Amino acid sequence: MTCISHSVAETEDLGFRLAQQLSGGTVVAYRGGLGMGKTAFTRGLARGLDCQDRVTSPTFTIVNEYEGRLPLFHFDMYRLHDSDALFDIGWEDYLDRGGVCAVEWSENVEDALPDDTVYVSIARHPERDDWRIITISGGDES
Repeated sequence: MTCISHSVAETEDLGFRLAQQLSGGTVVAYRGGLGMGKTAFTRGLARGLDCQDRVTSPTFTIVNEYEGRLPLFHFDMYRLHDSDALFDIGWEDYLDRGGVCAVEWSENVEDALPDDTVYVSIARHPERDDWRIITISGGDES
């Protein structure tokens, strides 16, 4: 599925709608550069999972946890060099906790992602800097 988001609010809404379809144990892996809207999409996921806390980028903490109807584990792999570092912080434990793992900079840990990962690719629209092309794939499609 590919959509064009015309605003941050629309990006968040796409995250909200995706969250309605997710079950515990799902990994959502983001692809996209700095400032593309990954954290905005995650704010929508959190809202869709009934998480009440304010969602912020986990760049310096590696992972932020939010409680909701399903827990949300928001990872930022920007500073990790490979999947070995991910396993060192307890990746498998997070997968076993029955929440949704949202992974920014998933390219850095591609080999650690499960086969049924849902991929969210976010790119700048070629005609408008403030629009985004968001493609969601994987999951049950695989």
